[in-house]
Amino acid sequence: MIGSTARRRGESFGLVAPPRRTRVARRAATAKAQQQVKSRWTVFLAYGLLAVASQALFVTYAPVTADAARHFGVSVGAIGWLSQVFPLIYVLLAIPAGLALDRFLRPALVAGAVLTAAGAFLRLVADDFTWAFIGQVVAAAGQPFVLNAIPGLAVGYLSEKDRATGIAAASSATFGGMVVGYLLGAFLPGESNIRTLTLITALIALDAALCLVGALRSPPTRTSLVTGGVRAFRAAFGNRYIRRLCAVVAIPMGTFIALATFAQPLLAPAGVPESTAGLILAGTMIAGVLGCAVVPVWADRRGREVGLMGAGIAFTAVACLHLALVPSTPMAFLTLLGTGFVLLPALPIVLSLSERHAPDAESTAAGLIWMAGNLGGVVLATAIGFLVTSPAIAFVALSGATLLALPALRWFRKLG
Repeated sequence: MIGSTARRRGESFGLVAPPRRTRVARRAATAKAQQQVKSRWTVFLAYGLLAVASQALFVTYAPVTADAARHFGVSVGAIGWLSQVFPLIYVLLAIPAGLALDRFLRPALVAGAVLTAAGAFLRLVADDFTWAFIGQVVAAAGQPFVLNAIPGLAVGYLSEKDRATGIAAASSATFGGMVVGYLLGAFLPGESNIRTLTLITALIALDAALCLVGALRSPPTRTSLVTGGVRAFRAAFGNRYIRRLCAVVAIPMGTFIALATFAQPLLAPAGVPESTAGLILAGTMIAGVLGCAVVPVWADRRGREVGLMGAGIAFTAVACLHLALVPSTPMAFLTLLGTGFVLLPALPIVLSLSERHAPDAESTAAGLIWMAGNLGGVVLATAIGFLVTSPAIAFVALSGATLLALPALRWFRKLG
């Protein structure tokens, strides 16, 4: 009796581990409580609008590169930097943004929304390249706070059974923003419409930011288990799964960023008009949105994530090789739409895996993964920028670089 009383007192003060049956019961109760949490999809809808706005700003000038160069009186390479500044700044701010989101999810995400809208409107201060670049830099500073938030929002506002679907939907929204940007460029071609494109994307950013701020008035049902800062960084960077996922995602995401930035000038020598190139890129993003909505959920239910990523990488390498050997409008439609459908779902798959392997630092882990991908984008897009006058060599280089991701994927698979 004395021993039993002492054990109960010890359990009350946390000094003695409760019996195994009690621990199992508590875990079951926690799991049941988690299943009963209702998913707040309105928050994800508002977030999706902001993700659309952020990525529309990213590619505003990509589908009208030549027109924008003539409008601002600068080179095609300079216009490329209006897009390339996004992955470059992402590399610099990915970790600080992830740490801030892990500790202050809502305030940090609101800051990202404000920077996105402010940068969009700064481009309207004057109709010249300088203010366009300044606005892109400010909007790019908001992007890490927006994109890194996907796993944290999934944990905070969705029940466990809905998280893979939520991450896939949010990732689809990021590519949906590129669809918006490319379609606007395709339907508003010409030097005279550059100012109109800038104004439309600024209004989209403002409305999306206001919607998100309103949706975030409700607090999350669950927050990260750590408080951010050094602990969150150690939890994410010290995780070997996360480190290897970073190695996997860097090259294919870099290939995609390079294609999104320079597809139009690379296809122009093959007789592909600028407006047609914009439609091809928009179709690529639409295919990516559909792929992200279907493929990751299917892969999660069947445990086929790694195999599908490998297939997407291999297809992209072959697609780039076809564009090098047989460049034409039909070939561009076929290969790039296929690339969008099979390659872009790799992003939500990787983000879902990161949330699963780093449950105590979701946003910081996402920041590391996005940083790796954008670093790959900076390197490959810069290299392709030097090869933009030699499309065949550029596409062959992208094909070879993409294949390097397969050994990294095999390295990740070894973890089991």
